[in-house]
Amino acid sequence: MIHPSYLELMQKMNENSDIGDEPVVNSRYSIVCATAKRARQLIDGDEPLIDVKPGEKRKPLSIAVEEMDKGLLKIQTPEEKLETEEKIKEAYAEPESEETEDILAEELSEDEPAPSDGESQE
Repeated sequence: MIHPSYLELMQKMNENSDIGDEPVVNSRYSIVCATAKRARQLIDGDEPLIDVKPGEKRKPLSIAVEEMDKGLLKIQTPEEKLETEEKIKEAYAEPESEETEDILAEELSEDEPAPSDGESQE
């Protein structure tokens, strides 16, 4: 028998949802998709959220399941995913203000050589 079971993982993922709300995880499919996505992130180089000893041979899917079992992963609803993506975009967006444009214009004008009127000065 596989431990933890799908039911245990589903209960773990839904324990923070409010009574009366629709649970975040409704099926085994959601668990499989979430753990597979996390395993792919681990394969691509993300660090595990659990302690994995350097010489220990563990498969990425086993690590992902253990992370989920310990409550270190969160399955987001579509609304939560949009909110997270917007926050990330805002965090990486460069604010463009008139002050920033003025500073850039000054820096560019300092780098340009002074215009000559075609005559050489001797």
